Amino acid sequence: MITFLSGGTGTPKLLQGVRALVPDDGIAVVVNTAEDLWISGNHLSPDVDTVTYLFAGTLNTDTWWGMRGDTFVTHEEAKRLGADEFIAIGDRDRAVHIARGGLLRQGRTLTEATSDICRALGVRARVLPMCDTAVASMVRTPSGWVHFQEYWIRRRGEVDITEIVRRSEVPPVLTDKARRAILESEAVIIGPSNPVTSILPILECGGVRELLGKLPVIAVSPFIGDRPVSGPAYALMKAAGMKPGSYGTYRLYQDFTDLFVQDIRDTEEVPGAIKLDTLMTDTSRSRDLAERILARIPELSASYG
Repeated sequence: MITFLSGGTGTPKLLQGVRALVPDDGIAVVVNTAEDLWISGNHLSPDVDTVTYLFAGTLNTDTWWGMRGDTFVTHEEAKRLGADEFIAIGDRDRAVHIARGGLLRQGRTLTEATSDICRALGVRARVLPMCDTAVASMVRTPSGWVHFQEYWIRRRGEVDITEIVRRSEVPPVLTDKARRAILESEAVIIGPSNPVTSILPILECGGVRELLGKLPVIAVSPFIGDRPVSGPAYALMKAAGMKPGSYGTYRLYQDFTDLFVQDIRDTEEVPGAIKLDTLMTDTSRSRDLAERILARIPELSASYG
């Protein structure tokens, strides 16, 4: 089994290629939940849903969020009635939020709720929230602290940010199922997701970094030069006091990473990195990247005995 650390759209694009090479039941994905929030009375877990819909075959891969062919009747009516629904939620997508919210209110954990939803949608991969307690990525703007979703969706990332923190009532701890998946894996792959808001929240969960030292880890940069392929990674790394780019990403992961991958067009120097074409503009390029990364696992595993 291969386990991925995922958030945003970068890692799901890589997973799309991996699925052509590895059976779904041989894949586990530990997913960022620091972008979750309750909206319109229902529970939104965007990174979990993107991965779930990918494995269910319903993901809208034009946008890399929501369901393909979804309608937005309820969203538009809610807005007409005055609801502050700043995220466009499709009708079928909303049904998942309703179901998850109901399960959480009944006392089910997020891991249990995710498992129930995956089972109902016929997902065979293990989709595993990083933790079962609420945690939020918050950014400081000129008008004060706002949730990451507020910054990225409502304000379209068009305001200056000077700091980013994680907030939670209790320190987040990696779930037992996620821990087991990592320990049972041949390797862990950190996909080309936003380092600050997609991957660091997972690494900040109690127990993760120690586990990653026990098996091969491959990390893929989301940058080409100092610019990310997509999303606000540049602004977020800068706000977090990090150097935006592949080298800054490598520094975040270097303590436990055995192989770092950067794009063939990337001119930054990263010690020991290999260069592959990481610009996954279609399924075939995702598959090619996945094949080249997976081919490295046996030689890395040999060093772990």
